[in-house]
Amino acid sequence: MAWKLDSDRPLYSQLLEQIQMQIVSGKYPPGSKLPSVRELAAEAGVNPNTMQKAFAELEREHLIQTQRTAGRFVTEDVLLIRQVRHSLAKEQLTVFFQKMQRLGYQTNDILSLLKTGYEEE
Repeated sequence: MAWKLDSDRPLYSQLLEQIQMQIVSGKYPPGSKLPSVRELAAEAGVNPNTMQKAFAELEREHLIQTQRTAGRFVTEDVLLIRQVRHSLAKEQLTVFFQKMQRLGYQTNDILSLLKTGYEEE
């Protein structure tokens, strides 16, 4: 996976978001084992401590669970995964609508553009 990280925001929060996206999109399905902190840190090109911080937040959110000798696993709580997916989608929509409004579009114009763009695909 290509890790897209920028210097505008803390790395751990970007890692957190990208791993959340991988979980809610099904790359890491419910109950699946995650690569180790070191593996993912090397893949992303970040310090393992930074990746560990992202993993700790994912555990706090109950998206992943640590099994002492077996590693880290994605939760099997499908409802929680759906809720996180919905929350991430709402965040993306909010950002999108704010940008479109800064371009001068009204809500009805934005919805019309979305409908037209969807039909063209």
